[in-house]
Amino acid sequence: MHAPVRPKSFAHVVYRSFHYKQMVEWYLLVFDAKVQHSTPAVTFIAYDDEHHRIAIVDLGFGKGATRDDRTPRGTAGVDHVAYGFGCLHDLFAKYSSLKERGIVPYWCIHHGPTVSLYYADPDGNQMEFQVDAYGSADQANAFMRGAGFAANPIGVEFNPEDMLERLRSGECEASVLVRTSHFPVSPLRGSVLG
Repeated sequence: MHAPVRPKSFAHVVYRSFHYKQMVEWYLLVFDAKVQHSTPAVTFIAYDDEHHRIAIVDLGFGKGATRDDRTPRGTAGVDHVAYGFGCLHDLFAKYSSLKERGIVPYWCIHHGPTVSLYYADPDGNQMEFQVDAYGSADQANAFMRGAGFAANPIGVEFNPEDMLERLRSGECEASVLVRTSHFPVSPLRGSVLG
């Protein structure tokens, strides 16, 4: 029997929207927030020292969809919620425990500021279990404003068994946590693509 491993924090929420520009402006205003990084497809927003608390994904990006008042609002919504773990060992203890019960992540990605495992519940609601890759908010924020994140704001997929083996073999967490390669860029997974 494993000791329970639970998230230490609620990390962020990601919204899907056909009203991208308006949504970004609204969340910036309502939360007195700032843009951490923005592309035509996704904007990352922070209102405290965390690298991001809110992300907005443009559902119309590249699809020719309009974002005017005639676009039905009910087609958008929460993409996923994220929960933070205290360290990589805790994240992989949870991974191993869930895997023993037949629950496996559908997407494993190193975003840069986080190492993340994505799961879906029986209704298809998506959640991200993550651990911060940097020891301080300043380091994570610097990464998000840097060239590596600009080149690849989605991340690089990884095999969780490979990362787990690196930890079991004694490699220190700090060396496993840093994203040293920014390519290949992973495609988005889950309901973001519809």
